[in-house]
Amino acid sequence: MKAWLRRWLLRVALVLVVIWGGGIVLFSVLPVPFSAVMAERQVSAWLRGDFSYVAHSDWVAMDEISPWMPLAVVAAEDQTFPSHWGFDVASIQKVLESSGEGTRIRGASTLSQQTAKNLLLWDGRSWLRKGLEAGLTAGIELVWSKRRILTVYLNIAEFGDGIFGVEAAAQHYFRKPARRLSQSEAALLAAVLPNPIRFKVNAPSGYVLSRQQWILRQMRQLGGERFLAQHRLY
Repeated sequence: MKAWLRRWLLRVALVLVVIWGGGIVLFSVLPVPFSAVMAERQVSAWLRGDFSYVAHSDWVAMDEISPWMPLAVVAAEDQTFPSHWGFDVASIQKVLESSGEGTRIRGASTLSQQTAKNLLLWDGRSWLRKGLEAGLTAGIELVWSKRRILTVYLNIAEFGDGIFGVEAAAQHYFRKPARRLSQSEAALLAAVLPNPIRFKVNAPSGYVLSRQQWILRQMRQLGGERFLAQHRLY
């Protein structure tokens, strides 16, 4: 019985490796039709009996996105993104040192890690998921360029209930395409990323508005559009 279970688990692991590895290779060049988190949200809605919920995303290339948007998410979520290899070691160390103080696991997540999780894994904060996320992040960093990671991230990030990707968010909240987003609008979208279900773009709390202003300051301090050009992110 134990031998059969080991063989079964090995086969499952091999299938997952093939699926995840194939996905990383394919999505290095192909548009992403949907993400694992999108599928999880959709299935959860159906199980609740909510058949009106639709996880919606419209893929757009980086040159169809306002440069303020990639700059805003880097400023808000991961300012060392151009230079790290998928992991912010300093932030991870701080999280581990303060883990007894209730620090969120997500506090150390880079844009690369968030992309791996959103694209190929389930939502949550378990250490099992974080371990799988680490391996997938390494694979993504090995195969994809930083620009590609940022493009996929912006197309699958959750910006509200059923709203995935910057194009869907721009159309829903501002009635314009993503390429026409202003600095302020991009910073507002980035401001809700820590929890896009709790924080609302169309009804921003005082915290969200203060975070938006902080992100705008960080965008200026990074150097604006020159930062994107310098690191070949746009």
